[in-house]
Amino acid sequence: MYQYFMDSPLGRLRLVENEGYIKEISQADLPAARLNSEGKIIKATETFVEAVTEKTESLEVAERQLREYFAGIRKSFDLLLKPDGTAFFQSVWKALRDIPYGETRTYGDIAKAVGKPKAARAVGMANHHNPIMIVIPCHRVIGAKGQLVGYAGGLDVKQRLLDLEANHTAGKTAGKE
Repeated sequence: MYQYFMDSPLGRLRLVENEGYIKEISQADLPAARLNSEGKIIKATETFVEAVTEKTESLEVAERQLREYFAGIRKSFDLLLKPDGTAFFQSVWKALRDIPYGETRTYGDIAKAVGKPKAARAVGMANHHNPIMIVIPCHRVIGAKGQLVGYAGGLDVKQRLLDLEANHTAGKTAGKE
């Protein structure tokens, strides 16, 4: 398992890969609970304690794609992902990847998309445990009334990601409404 740290407009990000698959993209300075491969919650500090700090080819590709995203060039990612989580969490994370760049969905929308229309709270829990921020875009999920709610990196970071995408959506130029 390998990890690499990159500077970004959001601060320092930690990128982790194992056997060519991206396992985590997170804010390096924020401790968070993660899931192990059996779906059990563990502390982030225990998650990748044996990771070697080295930029592998997979991590280099992930870094390049993230830089393109932050520059407004990249609207979708082409990375091999393998986040650890339960089958339900996996289904939610897959549904999140279907939310188009620059758009949002509610927790209820995602619950319906995964065939569990009454599971909006469980969708929130899956978002909370999303180990691959930005690429699995949990920042695009908002409350039922359009309000910003729940983001592990803080609502200010969620708003910054939504603003970045809004500023680079087709028909708009950065800084123009």
